[in-house]
Amino acid sequence: MDADQISAGRERWAKRYASAAKREADFTTLSGLETEPVYGPPEGVADPRMDRIGWPGEFPFTRGLYPTGYRGRPWTIRQFAGFGNAEQTNARYKMLLKAGGGGLSVAFDMPTLMGRDSDEPASLGEVGHCGVAIDSTADMDRLFAGIDLGGVTTSMTISGPAVPLFCMYLAAAERQGVDISTLDGTLQTDIHKEYIAQKEWLFPPEPHLRLIGDLMEYCSHNIPRYKPLSVSGYHIREAGSTAAQELAFTLADGFSYVELGLSRGLDVDRFAPGLSFFFDAHIDFFEEIAKFRAARRIWARWLRDVYGAKTDRAQWLRFHTQTAGVSLTAQQPYNNVVRTAVEALAAIMGGTNSLHTNALDETLALPTDQSAEIALRTQSVLRDETGVLNVADPLGGSWYVEALTDKIEAEAEKIFLQILALGGEAGDDPAAVAMAAAGRHEIGPVTSGILQGIEDGWFNAEIAEAAFTYQQQLEDGTKHIVGVTELHDTVTPDLEILRISGEVEREQNAVLGRRRAARDNAAVDRALAEIVTAAKGDVNLIEPILAAARAEATLGEICGALREEWGEYRETTGL
Repeated sequence: MDADQISAGRERWAKRYASAAKREADFTTLSGLETEPVYGPPEGVADPRMDRIGWPGEFPFTRGLYPTGYRGRPWTIRQFAGFGNAEQTNARYKMLLKAGGGGLSVAFDMPTLMGRDSDEPASLGEVGHCGVAIDSTADMDRLFAGIDLGGVTTSMTISGPAVPLFCMYLAAAERQGVDISTLDGTLQTDIHKEYIAQKEWLFPPEPHLRLIGDLMEYCSHNIPRYKPLSVSGYHIREAGSTAAQELAFTLADGFSYVELGLSRGLDVDRFAPGLSFFFDAHIDFFEEIAKFRAARRIWARWLRDVYGAKTDRAQWLRFHTQTAGVSLTAQQPYNNVVRTAVEALAAIMGGTNSLHTNALDETLALPTDQSAEIALRTQSVLRDETGVLNVADPLGGSWYVEALTDKIEAEAEKIFLQILALGGEAGDDPAAVAMAAAGRHEIGPVTSGILQGIEDGWFNAEIAEAAFTYQQQLEDGTKHIVGVTELHDTVTPDLEILRISGEVEREQNAVLGRRRAARDNAAVDRALAEIVTAAKGDVNLIEPILAAARAEATLGEICGALREEWGEYRETTGL
């Protein structure tokens, strides 16, 4: 880009910055030096990289979505929490909100994640252990008691049974007197990453995609601020992928959901703003920053050029970040505070929209109140003491960061070609291949490639190979983990960890039994029958499932009715 074009871009940015809302705050350094809101090439100097770098708030959004960066609004502090029963988790939420949290993020226990009731035999010993147990809408009432669902954004990390849980959330909001059309939050719902990495599915892929399509339609028409999909790379990275694989697999999943929306006749400029993303912030500081910057650039280009999005909002990649759980160590656990701080700073430098910081003891158990507070305060220190809010994309223009951003983008594009090839499409430019092949697939060419890759076990094999390579590097001393592969001596004593009493499961099951006895079981049976009828046809399933949630049908009953109709999925390993 020549000097005149760069100057014109700077002027465009300046106009947008001047008209944007900004916080009343001190944007000087600790020593009182003035900082500019953004930095770029010196006046009169050409820079061929600027086509790819751009300015904050301008396509291709490499430098962020907003011209103000964090001067307009800091990232949302959204701590992931859930354990035991609904009352225990409700108390933790109130503690987090009082301590400075800006939104809630719900962690569910394993039975809930698998669409099972707490009193099913498969749930034995798991109730409340890795998250909160939710069996019916009454548990949602208890989970959010005293918390205005119309005044707080809520993220729910669940995919397989996401739609029934969402309907329970809607029913709980109605019971609070909230107009559900005003709700704001995010439901994960990303079933592709379950087949690829996390393994918490219920049905074969096609019925899950139908549920997601129904949810996208329902939210687009009825709850416009709510984000029905959070496309998740976090679990892909935690399973052992490289940064480029995390980026490529996640964005490909996102493209698939765009194809799904388009196949339903939805307007991309209307539904695409309802898609959000969830990434891992790992320990390699600069690689993570480059990954986030490349993600925004790739997404914007594909949404505009391949899928026809015309508005900035439809081209924006908004993402939540969580620091890397897999980087935490049981050995010398206080080192985890350092790791989490570095990872959180990488997410911030990469322009995350919201952030969760892991607690130092999460490799051993769910966090205690003290470790959760330390994790929360880590974000507060970064936000309020380090000056990271002063400048948009402070590393933009760094020779290293820009080269690494380009390299990760190129690696992702190679992987897109592999995914398209799995769906029977070949070529050199993945975006061009996707455009040319759009009419040859029931949903779309990226979706076809993903489904074939799942069926063949290709994703499993790719991630396993990456994880094996890293483990070899640890064992031969090429890579290091402090306290694990080196520097083993320590004075740190064993931690006191949070333990979930078996009484939680016994009480949850007793409450569930009383709830079943007290409800109108005939109404529940009718509601479940309506779900099955709708599943046999092409009726949108959200309203029938919502009716069942209002009647206090349990999660296991709703998912069980759909399992009988659609069957269960068994994976192919590909190894």
